[in-house]
Formats: sequence, structure tokens, C-alpha cells
Amino acid sequence: MKIRPLSVDGAWEVSPPQHRDARGSFLEWLRVDHLAAATGRSTRFRQGNLSTSGQGVVRGLHFADVPPGQAKYVSCVRGRIWDVVVDLRVGSPTFGRWESVVLDDVDRRAVFLAEGLGHGFCALSDEAVVSYLCSTTYQPEREHAVHPLDPRLGVAWPVADPILSDRDRAAPGLDELLAQGRLPDHDACRRLDAESSVPPPGVPAG
Repeated sequence: MKIRPLSVDGAWEVSPPQHRDARGSFLEWLRVDHLAAATGRSTRFRQGNLSTSGQGVVRGLHFADVPPGQAKYVSCVRGRIWDVVVDLRVGSPTFGRWESVVLDDVDRRAVFLAEGLGHGFCALSDEAVVSYLCSTTYQPEREHAVHPLDPRLGVAWPVADPILSDRDRAAPGLDELLAQGRLPDHDACRRLDAESSVPPPGVPAG
């Protein structure tokens, strides 16, 4: 399993090897030990979500209050999506930066993102089924959105006329959220990282 960091600090692309024969294929979709070794942190997933989207649908950009925050492990089990991670952590050296990864049912890549990062995607296929593993359960009062078309972020969505939910269409921009003090704090996110860090080999946890 190949795991590489993205340019947004706290996000990684996961590429699992696939084993094919006359029957079809097999892969290890998630290996928490490999993920912990590559990221330096141990994440316990508490909830699994599945969404279905038609072509041109944009979901996001969504983020959660820190603490508790919400780390995510995202994959596309059917179809193809353009997945986006954006750094919304005030004080982060990559604040406001975004990166995209194509996830599909051919290469079977996944994206892991830590607490404090924003996430969204655009469906590229007629139908896209997306799986999300989340480190915390859904708590609506702590879930927020930044407008996916905010020019301050400048996300280059690969669709001329994205289909948005009412919630995402009404979401504030980055500068408004920043002025209101509603964005995650980088130092708070670093403390969460430290709490979930994996001890070096041979060093007992705790």
C-alpha cells in the first residue's frame, strides 16, 4: 500500500495494490497499521457514510469544529470523483491551500484527511458512490461549510455549472468565516495530532 502526503499538510493519498485473476479482483481497502505508520497517528473511525451523486454534483466544502474535529477516510466505490482537500486551519503554513485527487472504481485510491481540514468533491461520472469513514459521529451543531465557489479559495472545479445543495449554496466564504472566528485553529489541531500520535517502534504507548 502506497501512502503519500499531499501538499496540504495533514492529508494523504492512499493507493492500494490490487490482485486480479479470472474471477475479478481483491484489495485491502484500508490498513490502519499502514495508515498509522505513514501518518504518525492512530485514528479510530466511529461512523461510516455512503453518498450517491449524479454527474456535476459538488458536495462541500465541509468541516467540523476542533475539538473534537473529524478526520475522514474517503474512497469512491463506484464511478469517478474529483476529490478536494482544503486547509482551513488558522495559523497553518498551508492555510487556504487546496489539492485535488481523482478517486474512482478503477485505481481504488483513497484520501485520508486530519481534523481541521475542509473536504468536498465533484462527481465526474453519471453516478458516483462515495464512502466516508469518520473519526467522530455526526453532530450537526459542530458541522459547517465554506462556499465551494468562493473566489478567495479558487477551487478549480471541473464543471461549468455545479449542482449544489441549498446548504452549500448559502455557505459563507472563507473571509467571512475567518472574521467570525469560526474556522479551526491550527494549534488546537496540532494538539489533537499529538494526542493521536503513534509512539516510535519499541516505545510503549502512554
